[in-house]
Amino acid sequence: MPINTDKPQIWKADIAKSVDFYNDWFMKFAPKAYRTTRVSTTKEVESALRLTQNLKDISPDVLRVNPTVLPMLRMATAPPIARDRLIGLAGVAPNLVRSMEKGKRIPPQMQKGLLDSELVKIGQTIMKLADQDIFTWLKPKRSPSADEIHRAATIVADRLCGAVADPIIRNAQEQRQLATIKDWLLDRGYRYVESRHLKLDGLSTGTFSFRFNVPVKQPGRSKQVNVPIDTVIMPQRAKDGDLPVLIEAKSAGDFTNTNKRRKEEATKVTQLRATYGDKVKFVLFLCGYFDSGYLGYEAAEGIDWVWEHRIDDLKQLGL
Repeated sequence: MPINTDKPQIWKADIAKSVDFYNDWFMKFAPKAYRTTRVSTTKEVESALRLTQNLKDISPDVLRVNPTVLPMLRMATAPPIARDRLIGLAGVAPNLVRSMEKGKRIPPQMQKGLLDSELVKIGQTIMKLADQDIFTWLKPKRSPSADEIHRAATIVADRLCGAVADPIIRNAQEQRQLATIKDWLLDRGYRYVESRHLKLDGLSTGTFSFRFNVPVKQPGRSKQVNVPIDTVIMPQRAKDGDLPVLIEAKSAGDFTNTNKRRKEEATKVTQLRATYGDKVKFVLFLCGYFDSGYLGYEAAEGIDWVWEHRIDDLKQLGL
């Protein structure tokens, strides 16, 4: 029995309520989430400044031992530069910069002579562009005060957080959505269990778990891969052989990105059905900006959803 896919007459009203729900949360809690992240990022920047002697030493030795300082260094320039811009300006190998930033390490196979040469270019580029208005101690070549260091670190941290503001908010929203599901289930007598050592068919009735890796088949391949599922729930009245309910939490702060991401769910549910059959119960838990185009696409793929502002619809899944 469909929950929302067969009710297009109420989609528009639900969209409006969902947008209001998200905006209300954003105005109340997003600034706090951003500030909390900025405080922790400021401490990380201060640590990175210590490692580089307050930006006076960006030598290959320092970068080789502390590759994680590179994102901070990019935000310490005027103007701040993106990762690919640094690669172009310094004329260095893309895999070096990406390994330092994404892998948080130096490429293990890179020959030392070439590595040092590339790291010198990175250091020189950063120093040429260093923001003298923030790092006021560089040009007169003096030691900065503690207040100057903290002020500079705060500005750089703000730039770092600004570059990843959307992920910060999305992470906070996802945590809140999962907490909402957890509270709803606990109120109804369900029990939370850790997912690390569980298999899909190993959940006991009346239990649920988060961040669950479900093995699925890939088209044309014999090897299985794991797909992450936000929430798995084994109904209290489940029978032997029944599969748990699978829920994917989704939130969006604008209508644009949802249409870019909608194919992800379609691919995931196709893999689940190919592996476990058409009886798989996979639904979305939506909050925010999901328009009729998005909903129609998901409905056409046979994917149902529950709105967070009407969470009691989870009962229709046998929960």
